[in-house]
Order: sequence, then structure tokens, then C-alpha cells
Amino acid sequence: MKTTLDSRQLLAFAALARRGSFTLAAKDLFLTQSAVSHTIKALESDLGTRLLDRVGRRVVLTQAGEQFLRHTEKILREMEAARAGLESLTTWGHGRLRVGASTTACQYILPAVLREFRQSYPKCVIRIESGDHGQPLELLRGGHIDLAIVLEPPAPVGSELVFVPLFQDELRFLVAPLHPWAKLGRVPREAIESETLVLDNKASQTFPLVVEYFREEKISLSNYIELGSVEAIKELVKIGLGAGVFASWIARAELESGSLVSLPLGARKLQRRWGVAHLKCRRLALGEETFVGLCQAATATHGLAELRAVV
Repeated sequence: MKTTLDSRQLLAFAALARRGSFTLAAKDLFLTQSAVSHTIKALESDLGTRLLDRVGRRVVLTQAGEQFLRHTEKILREMEAARAGLESLTTWGHGRLRVGASTTACQYILPAVLREFRQSYPKCVIRIESGDHGQPLELLRGGHIDLAIVLEPPAPVGSELVFVPLFQDELRFLVAPLHPWAKLGRVPREAIESETLVLDNKASQTFPLVVEYFREEKISLSNYIELGSVEAIKELVKIGLGAGVFASWIARAELESGSLVSLPLGARKLQRRWGVAHLKCRRLALGEETFVGLCQAATATHGLAELRAVV
């Protein structure tokens, strides 16, 4: 089996071919003339052919040397390009960022984060993959994205991941101001089963949480509407077609304007934890670490009472 070419030998050969002198090549490489001579002999031995001849005090390439020089220069250019490419990943403002996020995170969390990130990394190529349920985690495990903004996965599912907590929220009923529950100021337990609930669709991570919560409360959910858009849910709730179940921070504008009213699901809270996930087996690049920090800063200063950082 033939040995792999040594980059130090290639550098020495290229310098010698360029300068035509062992003395000058050694000076360029900050080596002794003897070291350069031994390096070239070792290269010729590895290749099994003579690459140069001495003509007086000068060195000239043989035909084999001329041919090998073309390959050497190409290899060294590729090596330099590879090094420059790797260095660009750690240079401020360069690199690539691939993020997966739920539709809710894309709409309510990412815009502020990406605005700050773009200012720090103006030349970074950014790709966002939007999806619900387990899609961001599947993309993460498959190496198709670098980070995922998701709800905390259950222990068996998240064992191969690092989950960096961002904030914790609470799912609540949101109703129109003229809804009987809004007028009453509370939700009668016996009225929940007969009320039309407007929920995230079954593909979301939120739907099974809601179903499990009411199952534990011994409340049957048989009258509900599924929608894949929080904005659509809010619009249906506003016109009185039912009671929505989602986090108040998603409806901040509507709550402040009075077009929606927030009420607890019951005596027991239904809380979720959001965070940024990445594979445990890989180390984050500088840009990725910056993105996670910006997510933490953006959610910590969201300005909602229920949106609190998780220590």
C-alpha cells in the first residue's frame, strides 16, 4: 500500500521548484538546507522517481518533477481553500445556521432573534425549517438542521439531545369578551364538556398535552375544532365560535386590546417548557452559540408576567 503524500514534503518541493535553490527554499520555509534536502529525498523515495537535477548551483525539475509540480500546486491550493473555508466559519459574520422551529416559534420568537443575529452575522447563510410535532427533532437527528426551538421532549426521546431552557408558559382558556365565561370571570368545571374548544391540530405538540390534562381531570373532550394556525384559532374565538386553549403570550396584543380574555383551565396549571435543542454529540459553532444566547435574551425580556426564565 502506497503512503499518503506529506503536506510538508509538498511545501518543500513547491518552494524548491519556485526558487531553484536549496538555500533560498530553506530560507523561505525557515528550515535548514539539510532539512529541505532530506525532505526532498524522502519525497522522491515515496514516489519512486527523481523529481529534480542539480545543474551547477541551481536545481532544475525533471520531466517527472514538472508533472508532479502541477499536481502539487493544485493540492496546495485546495488545502489553502479548505483552511480558509474552515476559518470563515469562526470569523465574525460568516458561516451557516440551520434552525428548525414550530410555526408558533417562527411567528412569535424567531423574528426578534433573527433581527439581532443578522446584525452580528451579516454574511451568515440562514435557513429556517418550519414544522410541528416531532418534525424539528427528526430533522435535528438526521443532521438536516443545527438547532431546534421546541417544547421540551420527553426523557426517552430527548436522551440524545442537549436541551437549553428558554422559558415556561401556561396553557389557558382564551375567550371573547362577550363569552359567558368572560362575564362570569371563571370557568365552571361542569360547562367545559359542552363547550366547543378550538385547539391546535393533532400533529402539534400541544394537542396531546391538552387531551392528557383533561383526561386526568376526568373531563371528556368530544366537542372540539382542530386548526393548524394559532392566528386562525384566535379569529374563531374572537367571533364566539368556542374557547381557545393556548398560551397568553401568543395573544398579547388581543389581551391588551380587550378582544380576548384569558382564564385558567382549572385549579391545576398546565405548563410547558420551551427551549433550544441540539445534538449532544456535536459542539456548537460560534454562530450557533450566539443564536442560543439571543434566544435566551429575547424570551427573558418578553415582558409577559407568565413568561419567566427557567433556571
